[in-house]
Amino acid sequence: METLHINAKTFEVDGDGFLTDPAIWNDELAQQFALADGIETLTDNHWAVIRMIRSHFEEHGNAPMVRTLCKETGLKLKEIYELFPLGPARGACRIAGLPKPDGCV
Repeated sequence: METLHINAKTFEVDGDGFLTDPAIWNDELAQQFALADGIETLTDNHWAVIRMIRSHFEEHGNAPMVRTLCKETGLKLKEIYELFPLGPARGACRIAGLPKPDGCV
């Protein structure tokens, strides 16, 4: 396991920087992951995506499909990429504290 150090705290992550234990995730950690990805401020649209991803994960045990994410948030895929330049899986899911989604390369 690899570790990530943020604000004098250490977190276990996989080789791609995804948390290995999604239960330790919180809003502060999301903001720190976002900063590491070059996102200075998490806007209401960022949080809408993050909250939807977390909710889906907690209910279904996995990340939502992109189509579901767009439908539930009312955002187009292009807008999600503008919010999360690394994309919905590598960017948004990582900031939301999920493990690396299946099929994410």
